[in-house]
Amino acid sequence: MTSRVARQLRYAVPIGGALVSGAVGIAAYTAHILNKPRRRTWRDDFAFTPWEVRVPHERVEFTAQDGVVLRGWWFPCADTDHVIIGCTGHRGSKSELLGIGSALWRAHNNVLLFDFRGCGDSDPAPLSLAHKELPDARAAIDFAQHRMPGARIGLIGYSMGAAIAILVAAGDPSVRVVVADSSFTSIHDVIAFAYSRYRLLPVRPIVLLTDLINRWRHGYPFGAVRPIDVIGRIAPRPLLIIHGGKDGVTPVANAHRLYAAAGEPKDLWIVDDARHCGAYFLDREEYVRRVTGFFEHWLPT
Repeated sequence: MTSRVARQLRYAVPIGGALVSGAVGIAAYTAHILNKPRRRTWRDDFAFTPWEVRVPHERVEFTAQDGVVLRGWWFPCADTDHVIIGCTGHRGSKSELLGIGSALWRAHNNVLLFDFRGCGDSDPAPLSLAHKELPDARAAIDFAQHRMPGARIGLIGYSMGAAIAILVAAGDPSVRVVVADSSFTSIHDVIAFAYSRYRLLPVRPIVLLTDLINRWRHGYPFGAVRPIDVIGRIAPRPLLIIHGGKDGVTPVANAHRLYAAAGEPKDLWIVDDARHCGAYFLDREEYVRRVTGFFEHWLPT
């Protein structure tokens, strides 16, 4: 019996070591993907600008609290004090929001589209999944308030940008209206879902391991980004949650949980056939009508 156990251990120990090494590798790779710098390429110079959508604009820049310079576009509208600020998704570019941004401008709003740190035209800097970008959104709000004292500010965000909009608005009463498209409830939940698609992975242990590595390598725990915990603080300011029923990145269950945790007034629009951040592209006219109408209703002059 002893020799049999010894033989089993002789094979089990290397296999166990390989499994542990594999789990560490997966966790480290995930943390790296979440936070790795975005390298600028020649393709960045070929992006659309407000010129393509015939919107008058000004190139602007402002500085986050830690000194990172952020750059964006200001779409002026002289006959209103409304300012809508657009927040992009993870590793996104402000040019991706030209569709909804130009529509909001045509609906008589001032609009600010900007690049988060390390993306687009903003200064190179380490990225994260919503944690290091929070000061960027706050700097955008400060810029809008200095540019237009007394501005009535609304936020619209997509994916990571939607999570940031929720987190920032929860702590800043100067944000009067929030539209959150395809937000996640927490980093933990979105990573756990990504791992769950691989049946052989032990999801809970690897998520915990990824969290530990992320905290060690990149300076913040997953628990630092949990929109689900603070969304209730937005009330009594209005909130519109938009989500695709076929979202394969942040499942629609995230939207239902956020909606349940939010206070009134609130609205939930589930677009059944839409994928991640895809509601706009399925029916641009309806999307623009709903979003511009929401801001128009809740940002009165």
